[in-house]
Amino acid sequence: MKYDEFTKHVQSFSQADSLDEVERAIRATLETLAERIQEDEASKLAEQLPEEMGTYLRSREGQTSSAFTLQEFYQRVSQKEGIDPATAVMHVRAVFAVLNSAVTPDEFGDVRTILSEDYEELFAVSNKVLITKYSQS
Repeated sequence: MKYDEFTKHVQSFSQADSLDEVERAIRATLETLAERIQEDEASKLAEQLPEEMGTYLRSREGQTSSAFTLQEFYQRVSQKEGIDPATAVMHVRAVFAVLNSAVTPDEFGDVRTILSEDYEELFAVSNKVLITKYSQS
């Protein structure tokens, strides 16, 4: 998936007002994901994304990942974007929904396996959004 297409879909799903807001959402979500998953998995995921987005996942090279809950994931994204937590939730869900269609099912499955059970709502949202999107086409 190309950068323009990825951002367009995130903007549509998140109902963001501007491209700048979408880019901040993507960056904050992918950087936070890189903090949560192992470096090798972040690199594999980055390889399947446009270069502009892959750099966000590679930003923590040489650092160890740390386990934190989905709620903390949302809080970190909220802080990085400088937005309220409710909007951060919408942004994270939108990025994950598009990420699901941007990478191979195996790679997305690997990310899902790494994350704890409380992250399942991100994967349920991803599937629901994509099913709704493609059933309306």
